Amino acid sequence: MSNHAHVIAGRLAEDAFWNDAAVVKLLPGGNEYTGTKGVPEHHLLFATSGTSGSPKWIAISKEALAASARAVNTCLQVDAESAWGLGLPVHHVGGFGVVARARAAGCALEVFGGKWDAAGFSAWLEKRRVTHTSLVATQVHDLVAAQCRAPNALVAVVIGGGRLDAVAGRAARDLGWPVLASYGMTEAASQIATQPPAALELPYDPAPIQVLPHWRVRADCNQCLEISGPALFSGTVRDGVYLPRVGDWHATRDRVSVTPLGLVPLGRADGLVKVAGELVDPAEAEARLNAAATPHGSRIAVVAVPDTRLGMRLELVAERSVPPDLLDAALRTYNAEVPRSQRIDAALFVEELPRGDLGKIQRGRLDEIVRQVCGG
Repeated sequence: MSNHAHVIAGRLAEDAFWNDAAVVKLLPGGNEYTGTKGVPEHHLLFATSGTSGSPKWIAISKEALAASARAVNTCLQVDAESAWGLGLPVHHVGGFGVVARARAAGCALEVFGGKWDAAGFSAWLEKRRVTHTSLVATQVHDLVAAQCRAPNALVAVVIGGGRLDAVAGRAARDLGWPVLASYGMTEAASQIATQPPAALELPYDPAPIQVLPHWRVRADCNQCLEISGPALFSGTVRDGVYLPRVGDWHATRDRVSVTPLGLVPLGRADGLVKVAGELVDPAEAEARLNAAATPHGSRIAVVAVPDTRLGMRLELVAERSVPPDLLDAALRTYNAEVPRSQRIDAALFVEELPRGDLGKIQRGRLDEIVRQVCGG
């Protein structure tokens, strides 16, 4: 995070910003006060990644963002003596959420300046005596790879932006990092479910994740999550046109199991593909192979490509830094456990998987790479 972002984060925490009725679009280089017609006052616009077409913006009220912040603070036992540490971009709802939580608790907000660096971030946490922070799985992998030990003052590290698997999470715990899984989305003003501090008494597990009390959740007949609550987005903007949300419930494309202990994420419904007539989840194969071949980093991706015989087939894309012996062993084990039609013959190697600024794999770009190599 740049020093410029440091200044921006400070301004976002000020009363003047929260009391201003103007609609604000949050951009990587700073805020933009927008005249988008129809968006209600006191709203912020956050970009969300779409699969195609022009960018879509999610309109969230400051009241909704504050409701989310209070709920997360309560779950994590944040008070005025705590210190939130910001290590994520503020134009993403996860980064902005850290700012909102510090303001809601009336506690310190510390902002990590400069480019992401695991050792530097760890030293900064200790120097600033940060108690709570939010990171993405990629950052945790970096901390583990660098063998950084957590500072003593740190109470909780909420993991958002994607799943941190059990192997990586337990490696982080071994180094003292109090990692807690969370599940959320831009449309929910950040978190929907968060593991409480009590979960630190047990070995790390990415699920179940306790639903925060300001949400009502349910699953439809296809196990897709639906949510309702005071932190729900108000509408969307595409091509300058504002479309308000319809109804009290928002239907997602995330498959979940709703249990008495919380949510168990099951992957995206639109990520399922048919291979030889059977529904297959490439994300599940990807998670298994990463756990076996890259225990301290997610450097393997599995994508589905058209196949004249099978309908679709799975292709593996790996970064060149993945140890070949571990990858070969992981593939042999995986292929022995799945039907023949789902087996993966070999890997396509790239220098780096295409990622966004939060470390998430950019699936659209990855699909283009694979389809070009595989002849469309």
